[in-house]
Amino acid sequence: MHNEILILLLQLFLLLTLAKLMAELAQRLNLPIVVGEIFAGIIIGPSLLGSFQFYQNYFQLNFDQKNYLDVFTLLGSMLLLFIAGFHSDIKIIKHYSRKALLISFVSFIISFGFTLFIMMVIADNFLPDAKLNLLTLIFVAATLAISAISVLAKVLIDMDFIRRDFGQLAIAIGVIDETIIWISISVILGLAAAAEFSIQAAFLSTIKVLGFIVISVTAGKFIIEKFVELTQRFLSLKFKYLTFIFLTIFFFGLLSSFLNLEPVLGAFIAGLIFAQIPSFSDDSIEKLDSITFSFFAPLFFAISGLRVDIRDFANVNFLSASLLILFFSSVGKALGAYFSARFVAKFNYWSAISFSIGLNTRGTIQIIIASIGLTTGIISQEIFSLIIVISVLSSLTAPVLMKFFIKKIEPTEEELLRLRRENTVQKSILSKLNRVLVPVRLRKDFNISDIKNIETILLEKINKKKQLQVSLLTVVNEQEKVISERFLENLQAKLETLKVNKKVLISDKPLESILDELSKGYDLLVVGATEKTDSGDSVINPFVDNLIRMAPCQSLIIHSPSKHPKKKLSKILVPVDGSLASKKAAELAFSISDAENDEVHLLRVIEQKSGRSELLANQNLIERQYEYAKAILDSIKSIGDSFQIKTFNRIEIGEFPEEVILRAASEYDFDLVVLGTELKPGTDKLYLGPRVERILDGCTCPVAVFNSQ
Repeated sequence: MHNEILILLLQLFLLLTLAKLMAELAQRLNLPIVVGEIFAGIIIGPSLLGSFQFYQNYFQLNFDQKNYLDVFTLLGSMLLLFIAGFHSDIKIIKHYSRKALLISFVSFIISFGFTLFIMMVIADNFLPDAKLNLLTLIFVAATLAISAISVLAKVLIDMDFIRRDFGQLAIAIGVIDETIIWISISVILGLAAAAEFSIQAAFLSTIKVLGFIVISVTAGKFIIEKFVELTQRFLSLKFKYLTFIFLTIFFFGLLSSFLNLEPVLGAFIAGLIFAQIPSFSDDSIEKLDSITFSFFAPLFFAISGLRVDIRDFANVNFLSASLLILFFSSVGKALGAYFSARFVAKFNYWSAISFSIGLNTRGTIQIIIASIGLTTGIISQEIFSLIIVISVLSSLTAPVLMKFFIKKIEPTEEELLRLRRENTVQKSILSKLNRVLVPVRLRKDFNISDIKNIETILLEKINKKKQLQVSLLTVVNEQEKVISERFLENLQAKLETLKVNKKVLISDKPLESILDELSKGYDLLVVGATEKTDSGDSVINPFVDNLIRMAPCQSLIIHSPSKHPKKKLSKILVPVDGSLASKKAAELAFSISDAENDEVHLLRVIEQKSGRSELLANQNLIERQYEYAKAILDSIKSIGDSFQIKTFNRIEIGEFPEEVILRAASEYDFDLVVLGTELKPGTDKLYLGPRVERILDGCTCPVAVFNSQ
């Protein structure tokens, strides 16, 4: 056992080291990274070191013995498929579903027919010892007629094309291809076991695969979403979300295996499910990406290369058979993909030619299916080697050609706008905004007709762009528990557009109870500052001040004057001073704005003394400040433009910026002023800054103060 561990560690060390070195070389040569990683395995494998004792002792893969590298192959393929699923946009896939079905089906049928034809022609002359029967020929033709979604996804991710329309459609076609192959393989395995064809068995195999996919994506989403909520509410462990991802991948892989399907299909479905849960932490996906692409993915492709022995090409028959089968299967796939994409689906030339090349990627799925065929006795060792060689050759050539042609695809205006919006959202506060806590005070009169206050309107508007998980929390004594639960139920019923959880905590220490709840992974605390005191010792009141000051997450203070009658947020003013806090405030304003009905005004105040002599002396300084202000406003306005929000810039000069802001809010009849601030830790009192506090005190319209620190 000790010797096996030493061998495994040596294998991992050398494979990963060489995979990274070759990936770096491939990148410098402007080749896909996956090409370098596969070559790493070829270098260490039998192709170059096969005659050396070192290879035979430490790297020779023997199917009759336990091989620990297969575990890393399985994990690598599952993680790659999960990431591919997670980066798949269900809406885009549904939008292109008909085109994806058409391209997938036509390219599969033609490639299958071409491959089956050439194998039947050359079987006796080139592969006399391969024990080929009709079932074996169908197995090989079906295996080589599909695209390897993991290789395709890796190339698309490396080229930053995974979110492009082409990338999403290619992934959709890959999903359909894999659905077809799992149905086909299930039927073939059933026929091999039964030794006769059964329409009933074929039908049941088809229903099993389709049913697993549909039920998992629908019911699985509901179940996983509930478990995510439970994890968020009750667990405080570090990396809990990352652990939950791995558990879900393994569970769906286990479920796939139980149904006699491959675990990679379950991993891909797990990725699709998480892609539909907006409340899930994006940080965990980034961590998983790091683990996958720094360790498991390079190992997976290097191990795939390790299975290739280019010495087989010394056998003229084997070489001829491999090249002929590769040519016919690739030409069939290319013709089917090109003509269906170009003339039926109406894609342009460069998209169609890219599909014809991209869908010729083979590798992961072929290696997995070939292993199944070998272990079940459907194919011989010679046919297994042939499939592996063809798959690796495709993995080497298709990505190189794909990288050249895919760059020619020009994005549409609609696609560019979507990509800019996604990029903006990813960098904005919305990407980190999932769980929101709203502490509410018990109102015993149950008069909730006026519940549509500024806080709830604001959250509902954000929820239209990013689904939020809002928790309403009230802290009461034991005697008030029942009435509090009824109160929160009424509040929940009024907030029909929000996904709301309600919590009643029994405690005589409300501040400590709320802070304890906030420590369970909330992203935002929303507090209404309706009960503002006139005391100079506090900004709002002592309780709210301490809550904001001690909150472990971002916070939003909403102050609405009692005489302000408006219940809309259509016209928003955002003072901008060039700080990160004001930029975050603008992002919040864009997040709560509707592209059709709302508008955001960015105001930059250049501070200048009113004396005429000083004004003349500092004219050059004012001009420089004006140019700087314009650059700042234009930069933030571009964020609003990516959201398609009507955004306006305004520059004013004044002695006291807060007075200019208050005057603008009143004169131009704004519905809301959004201010940004960053609380400084280490003080025993809440301090928002003199200007922010003056605007809070003097503004005639509602004010939202966003603390992004």
